[in-house]
Order: sequence, then C-alpha cells, then structure tokens
Amino acid sequence: MTSPQKLPLLPTSLVGSYAQPEWLIDRAKLAGRFPPRVRAKELWRVEPALLAQAQDDATQLAIRAQERAGIDLLTDGEIRRESYSNHFATALEGVDIDNPGTALDRSGHPNPVPRIVGPIHRPAPVQVRDLQFLRANTDRPIKITVPGPFTMSQQAQNDHYPDAESAAMGYAAAVNAEVKDLFAAGADVVQIDEPYMQARPDAARAYGLAALNAALDGVMGTTAVHICFGYAAIIHERPEGYSFLPELAGSPVQQVSIETAQSGLDLGVLADLTGKTVVLGVVDLSTPEVETAETVADRVRRAFAYLPPEKVVIAPDCGMKYLPREAAEGKMRAMAGAAALLRAELSEGR
Repeated sequence: MTSPQKLPLLPTSLVGSYAQPEWLIDRAKLAGRFPPRVRAKELWRVEPALLAQAQDDATQLAIRAQERAGIDLLTDGEIRRESYSNHFATALEGVDIDNPGTALDRSGHPNPVPRIVGPIHRPAPVQVRDLQFLRANTDRPIKITVPGPFTMSQQAQNDHYPDAESAAMGYAAAVNAEVKDLFAAGADVVQIDEPYMQARPDAARAYGLAALNAALDGVMGTTAVHICFGYAAIIHERPEGYSFLPELAGSPVQQVSIETAQSGLDLGVLADLTGKTVVLGVVDLSTPEVETAETVADRVRRAFAYLPPEKVVIAPDCGMKYLPREAAEGKMRAMAGAAALLRAELSEGR
C-alpha cells in the first residue's frame, strides 16, 4: 500500500462497527441479546478452525464497502468482535471468564461479566494484528477502537481490587500499553470507547476521567473518546442531553465522538468542547431507512454555530453493526454525499 492520504475538510468516518455478514455471525441472535461482556462463541456461524480466515475475508468486505461509499477515515468494522468491548476485555490476565461474575447493564439488567480475580495485565497486544491487516488493505487513513478503562471496570465484577477506582486504574494501564502499540503499528486515530461515562456520570466524575487520562498518559498520536446513549437497536429511549460531556474539555484527548441524530440533541453542548474536534453522529441507526445527503448535511450544519468546519468529523450514531448491510452502505453514501455538499458550499463562501 502507498502511504495514507491526508484527510479532507469534514472527513467522514464510522464510529467503529460495520454490519457483519449473515454468513459470518448469527445476526438474529446478536440483535436479540445485550452485548456480550464475556465470550459469546455461539454467535459465530463458521467453525473455529476457519473463523479467523472468515473474519479476515469479512473485514476486507467492510473495508471495500467504506471505500466504495467514499468514507475518508476507515475502520476494520470491528468485524472480529462479538461486542465492542469483550474482544479486548476477555484477552486480559487477572480476569476469570470461565466462571463469570454479574454486573448490571446500563439498562439495569444483570449480565454475565468478567470476574476480576487478580491484577489486570495485558500479556500481549490484542488488536495490533487487526490494525496491521487494516493498514495492509487500504491506503486511506485508518482508525481503530479500544474499550475504555472506566467502561470495562463497570462491565466486570471486582473480586480483587480494594475499590472500583483501583480496578479502573488497572484497566487504564492495559489500555495505555495497547494504544501505544496501535500507534506504533500505523494507526492514524485511536478511539477509546467510554459509553458508561454517559450511563454512570457520578462515578465517571469520581474516578473515570482520571482513568481515561491515565490511559492516555504519554500517548503520541490523534486520540478520540466516544460517549453514547447505547445502541439504538437495544436502548430505544433517548435522553435529551448528555449527562457527562463538559468534563472532557480538560482531557488530553483531541477528539470527542457524540450522537446527535436519533436524539435530536441540542448542539449547544458543543460550546463546552471548544478546542476539541467533534466526531458528530448525524445518521440515525434506529431505522434502516436511508437518509438523503441533504438531510445529513442539515444535521451537520447545526454544528457550525458552535464549531468551525475544521473541527467536525461526519459520522453515524453508534451501532451500525445492527443494521442490514444494504442500509449501512446507503447511510455511508449519504454521509459522503453530505460531506461533498458541504465542502462545495464552504469553498463557494470563501
């Protein structure tokens, strides 16, 4: 591959996930349950000996789909993952996934989770090979996502550390090592997913932000943090605003990824993030209906009252993995079309 291209004004990107093929994973089972925190090998349709090869093939399909649609900053679609977090969380030492514990999901339901039984430790890079595969298969800029330390600490039963904050800091050290390795392997952007900062803002203020900062300590490269309301396919009720967002203004992270499409979020919250680039969710994933490019462009224009275009990345809300592939492709094309419309408008106005 040649060296990556530079990103244009108003670059487009997925949050992380893309629709996994039906031949790879049982999509009905995936959508009919809460995102797994321990392993969920029963979701895969391909026998274990061939699974890695099948995941590679499906990842190439996701890469090509993004390129065809005109997406500027590519992810691997998180094709190899059963959920955004368990791929990484279950690869760590210090957790027992064969005898799981229980923790409440953000919806209040109990869920099997890794049980912390010793010091959290990352024995080897978890996603570097995934990143290298992505880098080898596109010449566009690339992003990869890692679950955040606060969120992983909320998705575990702590039977080892003296308190939840100590557990979060244990996860932070593992994330910090992973992020540094991902940049060394060629990532252009590394995104840390911290949805539980929105779900549990008091604990996020008490120690979650410190854990995120520890995960970013000494990191050189463009980093993002993603905060969301939960998957549209599972969490149907949307709050009117974020319960945890201004607190990120002082974080060393350069980009903040938020959802605005399904919630119709009041974008006045963007005034709290001056200096950050905002990855703006402007595609509604609660419906497979594909928005027009103009509809998406209108949602982006709302942000310009608070942020210059140079500080906006166009993205969907999160959870694209739950959409039919045809809808996912259509929505990506709508994002790219919106970016083209807006770039033309802005160049005319200058």
